[in-house]
Amino acid sequence: MKRTALRFITTTGAIALAIGLAGCASGGSAGSGDGGSAAPAEDLTVGVAMPTETSERWINDGDAVKSQLEEAGYEVDLQFANDDIPTQQQQIEQMVTKGADILIVASIDGTALASQLEAAAAKGIPVIAYDRLINGTENVDFYVTFDNYEVGVQQATSLLQGLGYLDAEGNETDLSDKKIIELFAGSPDDNNTGFFFDGAMDTLKPFIDDGRLTVGSGQTSMDQVATLRWDGATAQKRMEDLLTSTYGGGSKPLHGVLSPYDGISRGIITALQNAGYGDSIEDGLPVVSGQDAEIASVKLINDGVQFATIFKDTRKLATEAVKAAEAYAEGGEPEANDTETYDNGEKVVPSYLLESDIVVKDNITSLLVDSDYWTADEVASGVAE
Repeated sequence: MKRTALRFITTTGAIALAIGLAGCASGGSAGSGDGGSAAPAEDLTVGVAMPTETSERWINDGDAVKSQLEEAGYEVDLQFANDDIPTQQQQIEQMVTKGADILIVASIDGTALASQLEAAAAKGIPVIAYDRLINGTENVDFYVTFDNYEVGVQQATSLLQGLGYLDAEGNETDLSDKKIIELFAGSPDDNNTGFFFDGAMDTLKPFIDDGRLTVGSGQTSMDQVATLRWDGATAQKRMEDLLTSTYGGGSKPLHGVLSPYDGISRGIITALQNAGYGDSIEDGLPVVSGQDAEIASVKLINDGVQFATIFKDTRKLATEAVKAAEAYAEGGEPEANDTETYDNGEKVVPSYLLESDIVVKDNITSLLVDSDYWTADEVASGVAE
C-alpha cells in the first residue's frame, strides 16, 4: 500500500508547506514561507541526486536508496549526474519544478548547489545531504554519513598494519625499520576529503615525526596530494610522475601508499606494477590502502595485491536517509547523533554518523560475504553479478 503524508503546496499569498513539516526543518530550509495550508494527503515523491555512475559505489548507493524508498511506498526520481556539476544543478532544479516533496542529495561539488537549494527552500522542500556535506547554504536540513574522520584513521591504520608497525588489533609492534611512503587524497571539492585526510595524517604523524616513516616526495599538503573527482586515471598519472621524479622510475624503494578510495588505489597499483615493483605484496609491491570495498579491489585484496579497503555499508547509509525522509514526511525531525561536527559555513548541520570497518584478506568473508554485501563468487571473479 502506498505511503501517504502531507504534501507541500504553493498558494497565492502563501509559499509554504504543511504546518507539521514547517516545524521540523532547521535554518528555514523547509517551511521557510510565511504560513500556508496543506493539500489533501497524497503520495510523496523523493528526488534522489547521485553524483555519478562511473563509480560502483555510487551505483550501489543509488540503487539502495531507491529500493528502500520504494519499499516504504514512496515515488522516487533517481538521477545520476556523470560527475558534471551543471548536470546535477539542472537535475535538482527539475526535481523541484516537477514537485519533489523531499530531496536526498549526494553532491559533486558541495559548494555548487546554493541556488538550487534556495529554490527548494522556497517550496518548503526538506533537503537531506547524503554522505557529502553541502556547504555554503543554510538550506540543508540533515546530513547522513559515516564518521569520516574515523574513516581516515582507519585508512592510515590499515597502511600501518600492512607496513608492520601495527598488529591486526591496531596495537604498536616493536618494528623500528624506516620506511618510505607516498600520500594521496580525494577530490578537493568533496567535503569528506578533508576529514579523511586529517584523520589519516593525525594517525601517521607520530610515525613521521619519529622518523620511522618518510614521505619520499615531500608532498604532504592537501593541495599537493588531492585527486580531482577521485579519478583513478589522474591518480595513476600522478603516481607515474612521482616514480619518475623521486624513485628513479621504480629503481628506488617505496614501501606504502596512502590511498583514500579503491578507484584511486587501482590506478596507483597499475603504475607501481608497470614500474616493476612486483605483481603482489608478496613480490614486493608497496602496501596500498583504499575505501568503499569495490568488488574489483576486494578481489585484489583477496589476491594479495591491494592490502586493505574501508567498508562503508551503503545499505545502512540508505536506511538512515530513508528514516530521515520518513521523519520529515511525518512532520517530525530525523534522529541526529552528531550536532557539533559538520559546519557547512552557514550552520552546523545535524547529522547521523555510521561506523565503518577495515577489510583485509583475512576478514573478507566475515565482513563482506557473510553480510551478503558480496558473494564468494563475486570476490573470486572481481565482478558484481
